[in-house]
Amino acid sequence: MGNLAALAQYNLKRLMAYSTISHVGFIFLGLLNGGAQGYSAVLFYTIVYALTTAAAFGVIMNFSREGLEFDKIDDFKGLNQRSPWMAFLMLLVMASLAGIPPLVGFWAKMQVIMAAVALGETFAWVVLIAAICAVIGAFCYLKIIQVMYFDAPENDVLPIAGLDVRWVLACNTLIVVVLGVYWAPLAAVCNAVFMHR
Repeated sequence: MGNLAALAQYNLKRLMAYSTISHVGFIFLGLLNGGAQGYSAVLFYTIVYALTTAAAFGVIMNFSREGLEFDKIDDFKGLNQRSPWMAFLMLLVMASLAGIPPLVGFWAKMQVIMAAVALGETFAWVVLIAAICAVIGAFCYLKIIQVMYFDAPENDVLPIAGLDVRWVLACNTLIVVVLGVYWAPLAAVCNAVFMHR
């Protein structure tokens, strides 16, 4: 339901809020397992989601200023022409939230789906629904990427944050990218938390 509501949104903050419902659904998918595999998948997913969402809202806030919220999807039209670096950071974050490999969002979704698959054929329909929802969610995030890179800009708003904020956003996004390649150590830590319980 969250992804379907997100499809109809023109406000980026609302889109992110509705898509959060879908991400919570993925968390419950992992909890359905009820064992160490499911709980560790949920912990992994939660850490990844927190990192990527913080970066996404960081980019949005970077453009906001008094009298201008910069929260509509149309505000991001042509962002690549106005601020290529911020557009690139947002591209990576949105692609990770969409679950596009090799970014860490893909591995997070795989972890919870595999935890549900481990339950056997009884819950195969739940896994199928999750896969369909992942595709719908990906469309929502890819819509943002499309307007940033392929639409003409409607305003000339540029980021106002200082170099320190831009470095924080860059480091946050870099963690998302690095975890996409080296996700196994974080997954191992999450497994270790629940393995001896």
